[in-house]
Amino acid sequence: MSEIFDVYNIIFLALAIFIFLRLRSVLGKRTGNERPPFDPYSAPKENRSRNGAGENGSDNVIPLPGQTEPMDLEPEGEPATSAATLDKVAPKGSALNEALRQILSADRSFDPSQFLEGAKYAYEMIVTAYANGDRKMLKNLLSKEVYEGFVAAIQDRESRKETVDFTFVGIDKAEIIEAALKDSNAQVTVRFQSELISVTRDRDGNVVDGDASKVSDVTDIWTFARDTTSRDPNWKLVATESIE
Repeated sequence: MSEIFDVYNIIFLALAIFIFLRLRSVLGKRTGNERPPFDPYSAPKENRSRNGAGENGSDNVIPLPGQTEPMDLEPEGEPATSAATLDKVAPKGSALNEALRQILSADRSFDPSQFLEGAKYAYEMIVTAYANGDRKMLKNLLSKEVYEGFVAAIQDRESRKETVDFTFVGIDKAEIIEAALKDSNAQVTVRFQSELISVTRDRDGNVVDGDASKVSDVTDIWTFARDTTSRDPNWKLVATESIE
């Protein structure tokens, strides 16, 4: 009987460790050092520049997996993995390629491919949290300015006693389209092409927007930023734009 008990204890302990590590990779860690009033998915293009947009600071961050440890370096000091895959992300000689190389030179742990994987996961978390009105989740994922805009939209929805039935189907494509290094602030803009089902209902359950039987194709352009001089590996979502 004690052997069975011990086996179950080991299984539960292993599951607990797995869940802890999973949450740690999602939430990151700190190392000590346009429908009124606001539609997060239709923010005007002025919210970002051609090379990205954002603000400096350390509040409310988005972690992107693979950004916590420096990668192996070539003799020249450039990350071997990122250098090998960089031209696949952006054509060699292009403005985007050069911008990403600048970020790589400032942050040797940055890898565009790993960044995209983390950005896709963050995207799903954010759109789901917004649909559910999950302020706590959003606060942990957004910059202050973007968070306030999302919350204003949620409050407007709640004032009308509306609810959202939401299903995230998946991301068809995610690609880096812009990047810039402004002083020590790295900015990377990603275009997401996703599929989702979203239905807004009034207090009586009547559909006021969306179609429960229709999968919608959505294109969003989001900008992430982080201070490359900080030991904190996390990124913040600093601007959003929706393409109709």
